[in-house]
Amino acid sequence: MTKTDADAPLHLQPYGPGPRAAEKIFETARDLFYREGIRAVGVDEIVSKAGVTKPSLYRSFKSKDDLVAAVLREVEEGFWDRFKSAEDAFPDDPKAQMVAYFEGLAARSGGADYRGCALSNAVVEYPDRGHAGRAVSQAHKQDLRDRLRAKAQAMGASDPKALGDAMMLLIEGVFTSSQMFDDDDKPALAVVGAMKALIAAYCP
Repeated sequence: MTKTDADAPLHLQPYGPGPRAAEKIFETARDLFYREGIRAVGVDEIVSKAGVTKPSLYRSFKSKDDLVAAVLREVEEGFWDRFKSAEDAFPDDPKAQMVAYFEGLAARSGGADYRGCALSNAVVEYPDRGHAGRAVSQAHKQDLRDRLRAKAQAMGASDPKALGDAMMLLIEGVFTSSQMFDDDDKPALAVVGAMKALIAAYCP
């Protein structure tokens, strides 16, 4: 493996030759999985849309499940980047950090092509906890729950576990409900107010 390959993100590191093919496969799969659902998209469609051969896919990823897990790991990275951005905007103010996060979430959920969280969608698609994609998603959601409870603790909440779980429910509610309603009638429009009400209730 060349130095360039070794320095690339894990999901772009091929098992064999062809890093450009691996990148095209990854990007195509990521878009198709999000737009159409993971189980609805087969390997043949991925390679056709990416303009590569099926052997190229299997040189870069051991299986479709391996590709799914790689895509979901990148989704997780993007989630935490946005979460940290809200934290960085309001240092040492966990209440403002969470309000800022929910403001961004409400704004992102307004698009007509928004299909919620790919990690949440994967949990629904794969009930088998042993599936590679489900495992990535499940671990992420547990990490999120733990962080939200810690954030509630930092806010001085009277019941940090309850507030953390309530924030988790708000987040997952936005992910799901935004796929059901029209842009100007999405429940997500109310989520910032709901977050502020939770803070007021748990952090008098």
